[in-house]
Amino acid sequence: MTILPHHGVYTRLQPSTIHGVGVFAILPIPAGTYIFEPDDDELVSISEREVTDLPEPLRRLYQDFCPKENGKYQCPSNLNKLTPSWFLNHSNQPNVAADKELKFYALRDISPGEELTSNYSTYSDI
Repeated sequence: MTILPHHGVYTRLQPSTIHGVGVFAILPIPAGTYIFEPDDDELVSISEREVTDLPEPLRRLYQDFCPKENGKYQCPSNLNKLTPSWFLNHSNQPNVAADKELKFYALRDISPGEELTSNYSTYSDI
């Protein structure tokens, strides 16, 4: 049996009422599910100092998408590899959390149509 490209896909991007673009469930997501697997791109650490002198549009990519911890941005190996997980919007009452490797899992059952959110302060110096 062939595994189709939608296998394990729970979400899609669409306009958000929270901010710009968000991640929305298209299927039920049970609590504890790792939502964006396989996400096997290794993260790279880029110092805030390296980003400071970049042109504004490039600086904004790091600021908008890459969590920062101890003065270092955690990024995909190439910013063209941004997957839906990089578009999660912030909430103080999130339905998604990140583990130590920045892999996201459902904190509770999530229904189709619901926007997925995370609390940035739990994994990023915001």
